[in-house]
Amino acid sequence: MHLPSKIQEIRENLQRQNIRYFLPAFVDIHGVPKGKLVPLSHVERSLRGGELFSGHALDGLGSHPEDGEVAVAPDWERGFPVPWKPELAWIPSHLTFADAPFPACTRAALKRSLEKAEDQGFRLRLGIECEFYLLQREASGRLLFPSPRETLPKGSYDAGRLLERANIIDQILEALEGLGWEVSSVQHEDGRSQFEFVFSHCEALEMADRLVFFRCLASRIASEQGLAAVFMAKPFADQPGNAAHFHLSLADSRTGANLFLAEPGEDPRGLGLSGLGYSFLAGLLRHGRSLCAAFAPTVNSYKRLIKKGAMQFYSWAPVFNSLGGNNRTHAFRIPLGGGQCEVRIPDSSCNPYLTSALVLEAGLEGVQQNLDSGAPERKSIYSWPERQKNWLPHEDLLPRSLGEALAEFASDPLVEKALGRSLREEFLRCKFAEWDEYNREVTNWEVMRYATLF
Repeated sequence: MHLPSKIQEIRENLQRQNIRYFLPAFVDIHGVPKGKLVPLSHVERSLRGGELFSGHALDGLGSHPEDGEVAVAPDWERGFPVPWKPELAWIPSHLTFADAPFPACTRAALKRSLEKAEDQGFRLRLGIECEFYLLQREASGRLLFPSPRETLPKGSYDAGRLLERANIIDQILEALEGLGWEVSSVQHEDGRSQFEFVFSHCEALEMADRLVFFRCLASRIASEQGLAAVFMAKPFADQPGNAAHFHLSLADSRTGANLFLAEPGEDPRGLGLSGLGYSFLAGLLRHGRSLCAAFAPTVNSYKRLIKKGAMQFYSWAPVFNSLGGNNRTHAFRIPLGGGQCEVRIPDSSCNPYLTSALVLEAGLEGVQQNLDSGAPERKSIYSWPERQKNWLPHEDLLPRSLGEALAEFASDPLVEKALGRSLREEFLRCKFAEWDEYNREVTNWEVMRYATLF
């Protein structure tokens, strides 16, 4: 379709939905959405690449003040009305420069990886279990539990606490259902005032777009009720962290058939996963430690990846780069019934475009090289010693800090192959700066422990 016809089609489609203006939304290196409001009358400028942004004003794009602006490229067919302002359309977008995808754009990186997979006959399908806390936030920034009833040491599936926040949960669900986004369940999680939304599988780029907007949506609705939706990995030392478990499968790009699903009796390990699925998992195991920096991208993330810590019970978070069957103590899991694999390392602060691109590239390497994942471990890995004789490489500890994770990330050639040099280097520059800034801080723990020790 030539450009004038496309402009007219997009304008008429938005007018039919009573859209007055739109927001072409892209993300920075952290997965935080950015954009600006554009009146519908200026849709042509966006289609011609005229909606410009100063890259130096954004975190993690690697631009300098003297560099030219980046342009936004909206994915018009993926747009939707903003639930609380239906005359505004949110249009997921990626960035371009000189009419080519911008090298440091994480959404563009995922699109490249998905196109490579499509060339090999695969489509990545993704569902995400996203956890977050609903909390009061004082002017000082201190986070508090909003209800005196939030005292259970283990709050998973608690109906009373779930219903106590039914007004917020219902508004979020109503908005998601209005968008046609399927949520299979909502539950109160183990943490006090912690909740989980389970998004059903869809195409991976669509799922990443949904997670980015979901964090905005939940924050908006919670704030209207005087609360904060907190997606940081570990808000409290004595409470569980916020995971964003990725449930993955490869589909046949022509038929849509699930290529991870094994017929009864076909999987000798009895878990319902195909040989291709095990090879995909083997690629994830090979690169599990080095991709941790994208899965768990903040200083705070590594306070979640522990066995227990200050809590009264195990954390449910992975500690080792290991594979289990229907066993939640491992970094990678094959859920009951098979046909998919679960990556349990990511937390709710991750950039879903970056995470998905790296997961796909690592898994496809395993498929291309026909790697063997080995037999999934059926025992709880929390009972394993942290070092033992005859240690296997894929059973190594996950990184203990962002600094360690970044060193692993920097040493893995797959990262540059997947993301390109510019995005790899910009991620490392940005995240090493974050790590260095943290290391310059003197915490209250240090003062209390050391000030009068000597």
